[in-house]
Amino acid sequence: MEIRSIQKFNLINSIALISMSAWGYIDTSSFTALIPAFFGVILFLLGTMLTNEKLVKLCAHLVVLFTLLILLALIIQVLPGVVERGGVGLIRVILMISTSAIAMIVFIKSFINNRKSR
Repeated sequence: MEIRSIQKFNLINSIALISMSAWGYIDTSSFTALIPAFFGVILFLLGTMLTNEKLVKLCAHLVVLFTLLILLALIIQVLPGVVERGGVGLIRVILMISTSAIAMIVFIKSFINNRKSR
């Protein structure tokens, strides 16, 4: 498994989720804007545990699961309302969706490559 690429894209995604979510909270003062930050912190912590050989498989699968959950939540729950309102919030949500989608593609590609190499 290409742990470095998983760690790298997970870090980028977690930072995007945390920073865009914090920006959204500052703009709206709505605690629900912090939900992506919660996922970002979880992803960040799981990413730090990817270096532990005993936990790498479990952590990698949890990273994929949480990334998929936040990606679906952003697309299904958040995006329709933000598209309607428009503005800077739309840019924040599109950025979080983009980083999560790219991370998912990298994770899946890494899992496929790992499976083929066995």
